[in-house]
Amino acid sequence: MKNHRFSFKSALSIVVVFVILCAPSISLGWGAGGHMMTAHIAFNRLNPTARAKVIELLAIQINPAAVTSKSTNFVNASHWADDLRPFPEFDSFKPLHFIDKPFPTDRPNLPAIDPHNIVKALDDNVEILKTSTDKNAQAQALRFVIHFVGDIHQPLHCTARVSDANPHGDQGGNLVKIKIVGPDGQLKDSNLHSYWDGGIGAFPRSGPNFAPPPLSSIAPAANRARKGNPATNPALKLKDPFNFDAWADESFKIGQTVVYKGIQSGKVPTTGYNQRALRVARQRVAWGGYRLAALLNAIWPNSADTARR
Repeated sequence: MKNHRFSFKSALSIVVVFVILCAPSISLGWGAGGHMMTAHIAFNRLNPTARAKVIELLAIQINPAAVTSKSTNFVNASHWADDLRPFPEFDSFKPLHFIDKPFPTDRPNLPAIDPHNIVKALDDNVEILKTSTDKNAQAQALRFVIHFVGDIHQPLHCTARVSDANPHGDQGGNLVKIKIVGPDGQLKDSNLHSYWDGGIGAFPRSGPNFAPPPLSSIAPAANRARKGNPATNPALKLKDPFNFDAWADESFKIGQTVVYKGIQSGKVPTTGYNQRALRVARQRVAWGGYRLAALLNAIWPNSADTARR
């Protein structure tokens, strides 16, 4: 990838304006808080070999250096892929954050799934981690894997509701307008995707100028996500850590049965909805963390583990 010279502060100013203008309709991935929770859970479950490898790769200053230099630890590296969005040279990666699996509400004809999607992205980047001898390529692939495992566990990254109003899908709930109660207690406009990105308003919030939440806020939030969601659940299938299609199917089913159920356009979600949704959002973050660790441990097993195979 070419090295483009630019002012990071100027690019940041541009993206701040762009995001403010587009915020009502466009939202992407868990927020930084959700991604950091997933990464925190995963990092604490890495075996010594995998932990040493990710520390080595995350120390490499890949482009754009101004962004990478601010996320050299595993937890902050989890939002690196979203931090790339102001930079046009990374535009080709934007469709790789999701897979719009369509389901109908009032029409039988469904749009095709774009083959350039998060499942393909995970396959490709995991293959780089397994086989490449290019450390820069591995360093980039690792950052994408950390992020995409979080994204694929956000139900609205794998779901697109199709209707007469939205025949090509609702962009993972981005086109579903709702009202939410803000931190100041006032009602404000939002959309369903954004609401889930923030963990139903319960995940650590980003700071001014879209700065990620402080690391001190992540461990308590991650602990709440793990509570009641143990890694011993057989449905996790941690011994099958490369089944990305199954993870996407899981999120798709949750989208149909939980995310859209009981939501009324333009209305405030009910207390019952919020309680159910928060339980699911926390479970998805926990499962994403467990599976991310299992995936990286399988790519870089301890030598003793390899010998027993």
